Amino acid sequence: MAEPEHDGLFREIDEELRQEHYAKLWKRYGKFIIAAAVALVAVVAGYQGWRAYDIDTRETASARFEAALRVAATDAEGAGLEFAAMAEDGSGGYALMARFQQAGLLARSGDWAGAIATYERIATDADDPLFRDLAVLLGVIHEINAPMAGLDAAALEARLAPLTEDENPWRYSARELTALLALRDGDADRARTVFDGIAKDPLAPAAMRSRAAELLSATDSG
Repeated sequence: MAEPEHDGLFREIDEELRQEHYAKLWKRYGKFIIAAAVALVAVVAGYQGWRAYDIDTRETASARFEAALRVAATDAEGAGLEFAAMAEDGSGGYALMARFQQAGLLARSGDWAGAIATYERIATDADDPLFRDLAVLLGVIHEINAPMAGLDAAALEARLAPLTEDENPWRYSARELTALLALRDGDADRARTVFDGIAKDPLAPAAMRSRAAELLSATDSG
């Protein structure tokens, strides 16, 4: 009569061990992947922003933007205010880049809610779909990283879903984050499916394929 109770207890312990294993994987790899994604999008944002700004105002806008970047090294709050002003009264690519910088500085100062709201504003207002999707991606990354309780992994996956489509330039970063969110939410089967797809995709960046294969092996061993 006691055996069913014992079996249930063993299953519960096994599930707790699996959840602990997946949590360790998230702790080990999550921030590394997030940092890689941020580095990638920062480079692309800078390049695309440079292409987008108005040639007629290049010199003035460039000088103002560079000055704010220098200020950011020692006075993040002051630089954030300047970037916010540039985003409001500027135009073209520099105004957009200023908004991205503003969001990053808000996060750096600990104002995660403000940073996330700023990314949401970019995702709503930006004309170029490349930057709208970039703002969604960075917003999700910051929600994952934010020290706030009650992360809704399913809701974040839903926001990332359009970015995972084959034609989207952010698809690999979005898929990697989707797999990590599934892993964090305890859905190892879904995480393995996504990691497997990345690992076998010849068009995915080599480092990302290698990381996906490693994570796939780690989840399989869980």
